[in-house]
Amino acid sequence: MKKQSLRFYVLLVIAVFLMMAVGCSSNGTKKDIVDNEDIIGDDTIDEDSETPDNSETPDNPDNADTAKLETITETVLFEQEGVRLTAKELVDDSIWGKGISVLIENDSDKNVGVQCNSLVVNNYMITDLFSSSVAAGKKANETIELSSTSLEAAGINTISEIAISFNVFEDESYETIFDTKEIAIQTSAYGTVEQSVMDDGKELLNQEGVRIVGKYVEEDSFWGAGVLLFIENTSKKDVIVQCENMSINGFMVSPYFSSQVNKGRMALDTVTILSSDLEENDITEVKDLELTFDIIDPESYDTIYQSEPIPFLVE
Repeated sequence: MKKQSLRFYVLLVIAVFLMMAVGCSSNGTKKDIVDNEDIIGDDTIDEDSETPDNSETPDNPDNADTAKLETITETVLFEQEGVRLTAKELVDDSIWGKGISVLIENDSDKNVGVQCNSLVVNNYMITDLFSSSVAAGKKANETIELSSTSLEAAGINTISEIAISFNVFEDESYETIFDTKEIAIQTSAYGTVEQSVMDDGKELLNQEGVRIVGKYVEEDSFWGAGVLLFIENTSKKDVIVQCENMSINGFMVSPYFSSQVNKGRMALDTVTILSSDLEENDITEVKDLELTFDIIDPESYDTIYQSEPIPFLVE
């Protein structure tokens, strides 16, 4: 299956899951990820555990007001092979949250599809569900949604800068016509926001320019359980981070996790364990975990680095 076709079906599945999740609030219990030594010093843990809530609130007291004032200048982001995409304005939807209204014009003789290869807001990688098909000689008004959950996790209330790379492909064969480089869009708030680095927690890995911090484990989430990770890529290449060989309380489980983090970027992403996996192993409370990380080249899918098993506890 072609890469674009696979991505389309992945986007479709994610969209269905998100529609199922709309209106469902998480009542899960969040537990800090700690070391063995941390459990002995309970007072220290309690102090540190309060830090994430403070750090996720941006320092700018005017954020609530400035968020309404964010605008962008209408700009042609790319024009190539007869396909032109113009960013028109920032929009705010009551359900999906903020997004970029775009106009796609296809003056070529081919039906084309347009997707995002990567989407970055305030230096954080953001999940996108954007995919558009435009027939030859036609136009389309679309919205590139900026995942409200991703923005919230990164503590982003005010959008300062957006960076996007696109993939344009033949709509029927899914063959790539061209890929764009990362294109920056600066909003009216550019230069006024100092974005927080959400790296409080336990460092699990720091290799090959990739740093992974475990922030917390959420029990009884919408899907089952989740491990929130902060990932920072200071290397000179884009990477995909995956995990495997995961156990909870000594029982093997199947983690669902794959996160692309481009060079110089950060991400907050969740390792998901389905409730069926927990029920099959009679896991009612997460106490200790172990996993390995794989750092992968997104172009060749070769493994750059594979970690040893990494154990950690929650409290």
